[in-house]
Amino acid sequence: MRVLVISDIHSNFVALDAVAVAVGPVDQIWNLGDTIGYGPSPNECVAFVQQHAAHSIAGNHDLASLGRIDLNDFNPDAKTANLWNGEQLTPEHRAFFDELQPAARIDERFVVAHASPLDPVWEYVLTRAQAIENFAGFDGQVCFIGHAHIPLFFRLAASGRCEGPVSPPAGRVLTLEPGVRYLINPGSIGQPRNQDPRAACLILDTDAGTVTFERVEYDIAATQRQMRAAGLPETLALRLQYGM
Repeated sequence: MRVLVISDIHSNFVALDAVAVAVGPVDQIWNLGDTIGYGPSPNECVAFVQQHAAHSIAGNHDLASLGRIDLNDFNPDAKTANLWNGEQLTPEHRAFFDELQPAARIDERFVVAHASPLDPVWEYVLTRAQAIENFAGFDGQVCFIGHAHIPLFFRLAASGRCEGPVSPPAGRVLTLEPGVRYLINPGSIGQPRNQDPRAACLILDTDAGTVTFERVEYDIAATQRQMRAAGLPETLALRLQYGM
């Protein structure tokens, strides 16, 4: 099965659409949350994942936009954007989010969590020490996580040795080895933060047991124009062109 794993779309439909076109047909899409927030097209992004994603979970920006967590936990620009995103949602799309949790089990092999297995709403898993703690927080071989907006992975060998974080370049193919467990972040579709402004995602081939990290160019200026037309904070528009 060929699976597109995406995260942190952040209402950037221009980027999401570019990724969908670039990767071509897939058997399933797994969406790791933060579908909305920051960007200008919340309803378009929700409609896409509602129609196409086999599995979706909620991220902290999704929850904040719906008032399920405190907006005051965000910086002023993010708070402004989340409030605006929540106000734009149709009743149908709000109802869609009401069904989502920040973590889910796909099957006996794969688990998804927005931030981390131990704290699926807030934790940024960026260090080896955090990864070691979080390997104890899920069953199965692989947990896909988002939230950090940075493509990376950790490996836990049967011996207990943990490797990572590894920041894979575009095109890197990771083979899922028997007896080895993984924490894997595909990076962000809508707001990358590793100084590469291209949309990030990955392709999981469950039959071959491989994960391929992908980057896709999109019309950043188009998203910026949409953000400015909506009156969203200028800093959020500017950061897109720098991948920060």
